[in-house]
Amino acid sequence: MKELSVVITVLDEEENIRPLLKAIRDALAGIDFEIVLVDDGSTDKTKQQILEYSDDRTILVQLRKNYGQSNAMTAGIDYSTGRYIALLDGDLQNDPSDIPSMLQLLKKEDWDVVAGNRKKRKDGMFLRKIPSNAANALIRRMTGVYIKDYGCTLKLFKREIAEELGLYGELHRFIPVLAKLQGASITQVDVKHHARQHGRSKYGINRTFKVMSDLVLMVFMRRYMQKPMHLFGTMGFISVGAGLIINLYLLVWKILGHDIWNRPILILGLILLLGGIQLITIGILAEINVRTYYESQNKKTYMVRKIFNGGLEKLKADNISI
Repeated sequence: MKELSVVITVLDEEENIRPLLKAIRDALAGIDFEIVLVDDGSTDKTKQQILEYSDDRTILVQLRKNYGQSNAMTAGIDYSTGRYIALLDGDLQNDPSDIPSMLQLLKKEDWDVVAGNRKKRKDGMFLRKIPSNAANALIRRMTGVYIKDYGCTLKLFKREIAEELGLYGELHRFIPVLAKLQGASITQVDVKHHARQHGRSKYGINRTFKVMSDLVLMVFMRRYMQKPMHLFGTMGFISVGAGLIINLYLLVWKILGHDIWNRPILILGLILLLGGIQLITIGILAEINVRTYYESQNKKTYMVRKIFNGGLEKLKADNISI
């Protein structure tokens, strides 16, 4: 097993491959490492460039088509062998020279994740920095995971954390939240950031809506993954209660001889009542699905970090899913 695996997803980065590989090899001299490059459906000469400049510590994983960065990261982690895993962008904006100090911090202070924070970010102000800062603040507020820079790909993990991230869809933006769901300890350090020299960015302002959609999922997973009834049941009982109050009021109003059929509040009361019953039903079904998920796979609802026996520390051999 290698000490470190550097996992890089690339898409149409032919001009960056040679300087990227050289920068990594120079930065990691003296470390037992491997480079796992995942070609996520490139249509240029990225694959040929990787093969030309590869050595015996370079692995190319070529996907059949473009699956997206999250799935490509998962493939890279699956095909890596390192005890520790570093995620790195393929556009040379992250600097591989930051990896050794992050690795030392990860090992020396026993963190599970060391995340990079782009201190002096070299991106456009209005299209990249301002939207990113706003998104970071919103994610911190809603998830309770206080990382300054969610958009920085450069992160180092212990292998057991990286393997259980569960990256689907576009969830690579929420890696710190996914790690926290496993009970991971996370720290962050300032890292260097460079302007893109070759190729063009694959990100645009249109990803804002994807981030918002994924954020809703992350908030649910962070707060209600194991107790969905607390969310749906609470909203359901509030809705049912409001509907009952409105309908009782209208019943009294009807008994007093007033006409209630032309009043919009009647429709509101019925919608709240029926909607509340539906929310409670969804909560019950979600609870059943959660129990099926854990019990059918013999999963535990907790995760053990370490075991101390007679004053001697023993590392848990098995990675128990949260």
